[in-house]
Amino acid sequence: MHERSYPATRPRHVYLFATCLVDMFVPQAGLDAVKLLEREGLTVHFPRAQSCCGQPAYSSGNPEQARAVARAQFDLFREPWPIVVPSGSCAGMMRHHWPMLFENDADALPKAEALAARVYELGEFLLRVLNLRFDTPTDTALAPETVVLHTSCAARREMGTRVHGVEIVDALPGVTRVEHVRESECCGFGGTFSLKHPDISGAMVQDKIASACATGCNRLVSADCGCLLNIGHAAAHGHAPLPVEHLATFLWRRTGGAVSESGEAA
Repeated sequence: MHERSYPATRPRHVYLFATCLVDMFVPQAGLDAVKLLEREGLTVHFPRAQSCCGQPAYSSGNPEQARAVARAQFDLFREPWPIVVPSGSCAGMMRHHWPMLFENDADALPKAEALAARVYELGEFLLRVLNLRFDTPTDTALAPETVVLHTSCAARREMGTRVHGVEIVDALPGVTRVEHVRESECCGFGGTFSLKHPDISGAMVQDKIASACATGCNRLVSADCGCLLNIGHAAAHGHAPLPVEHLATFLWRRTGGAVSESGEAA
């Protein structure tokens, strides 16, 4: 993966590509991503016709279906604004695989490349484009927390998302990040892998949960909703003491976001 260059000045407008999982299952992560961006003075635009990045079809060996899904997104992001994605794996699909999908299509390739160049994973955008720092105390009433960080395999490999997550979490006052022996391993989700190989997937996620719980952490934080859903549901089903939270929600809550009595960011 080549070193990426970043804009010299802050943008005033951004697009949010929420991903299908955020839209359908974890809307709070998308809302908190918007609040984080708006708090920095950005205007966030959300094209309502957006859908999926095409990764499920692509990873299942159906490139033509993936092209159809990707092509449907091209004209939704017409302005030359950054496209912020609260998922490292989806951002990786858009940034790295969309141009490859259309490498033999002279009409679509320029659109895919131009769009891919504007795609940023949320943590990457906050750190490298907005140059945010999180080491200033905000709310001393917040209880200290110990967390483990999970990065999806694709996000770690294609977008370097673990680097951004570690940098953000380590800078938060009152938060201690601990590592566990299976941190770099897949959680077993892998998109359609968990459907095709449920027994293997189930064993993998149980190993991940047991290793995380052995640290005595308060929760697991991740920037990928597929992994969060897999780990969170498996932990709840097995009565394991491992709450999960998307990085956007965790960051909003730990940096002064309004907190409800339930402890969730409002």
